[in-house]
Amino acid sequence: MTDDRIIATYRVTSEPSRIADRAQGLAIEQSVECPLDAIGDPWVRDAIVGRVALIDQIGAGRYAVRVALAAATAPAEPGQLLNMLFGNASIQPDVALVDVELPPAYLAAFGGPKLGLDGIRARTGVHRRALTASALKPQGLAPAALAAIARQLAEGGVDLIKDDHGLADQAYSPFAARIAAVGRAVDAANQASGRRALYAPHVSGSLDEMRRQLDLIRAETIPALMMMPMIVGLSNFHVIAREAEGLVVLAHPALSGATRIAPPLLLGKLFRLLGADATVFPHAGGRFAYTPETCRALADAARGDWGGLKPCLPVPAGGIAIDRVEELLSFYGRDVMLLIGGSLLAARENLGAEAARFVAEVAAHGA
Repeated sequence: MTDDRIIATYRVTSEPSRIADRAQGLAIEQSVECPLDAIGDPWVRDAIVGRVALIDQIGAGRYAVRVALAAATAPAEPGQLLNMLFGNASIQPDVALVDVELPPAYLAAFGGPKLGLDGIRARTGVHRRALTASALKPQGLAPAALAAIARQLAEGGVDLIKDDHGLADQAYSPFAARIAAVGRAVDAANQASGRRALYAPHVSGSLDEMRRQLDLIRAETIPALMMMPMIVGLSNFHVIAREAEGLVVLAHPALSGATRIAPPLLLGKLFRLLGADATVFPHAGGRFAYTPETCRALADAARGDWGGLKPCLPVPAGGIAIDRVEELLSFYGRDVMLLIGGSLLAARENLGAEAARFVAEVAAHGA
């Protein structure tokens, strides 16, 4: 890595009289974590100590603080990068990390999505409309029951069918048995329809366990997988995303709300940087409290130009229903994958027909 600076932007709540000291404190905390008087080495003082680049008032008692951090302190490893960006500062309840500007060498080192938006379109054969997705629910069902749901979704034309993030390796639905049953059900539907629906099992556990699960996914010729980066750890997520060569990697946002890292940065930029081909997030007006502005910024961060990284496909979810399809596609455009779970599954014995209605609605408005 070069000694270029990483620019971290924080949102700080502070009294006006204290903001300069607060900003300087952030720069020190996230670089050397000791009083400047304790530093005798001139190189450390000149090259390593963080520098306050800008303080901008954005509201009453609210400030955007830009800090330049030495790239030398954060080699291209996800855990150390996040540590230097927000490790100790995250303990301060009035500080949030809202954006990061990285030297070009980081983008090359981390790599970003292997397939990205265009790769997912190529895998599914869907090029002219928005994509569709659904989730296998509820918890407690055996593999055969989940496979039956997956087959109906695939027969209805849904492009990607993922495990619910709560499905792991439970006794009632062991990972190996579940992915075999669901994978074969989706394959059977694809063979009957000529479509190319993808199944994304949820990969979880220790790094060793995730590698074993990845081997099982390959053995079953399953084309995708899903991980929760904040649960398994960003470093482990990055490792598995790199090792899952040729597979679609879907990132789930569980636990992201505990970080005080702005969603467009965490779910849009950082997950993309570490290899997510698609990123799931809650759309405004569903079960969660994201604003339309946050959702738009997140989608832009995921799929916008960024130093040559492939675009990551935004996947809005979280309590949305078919009657919102036109609104959602008007908001995001066609380079998006709409994920509808519970409201589809509520159709029960009419699930296949409801899935087909969902896909038809997307096709009607998403071209």
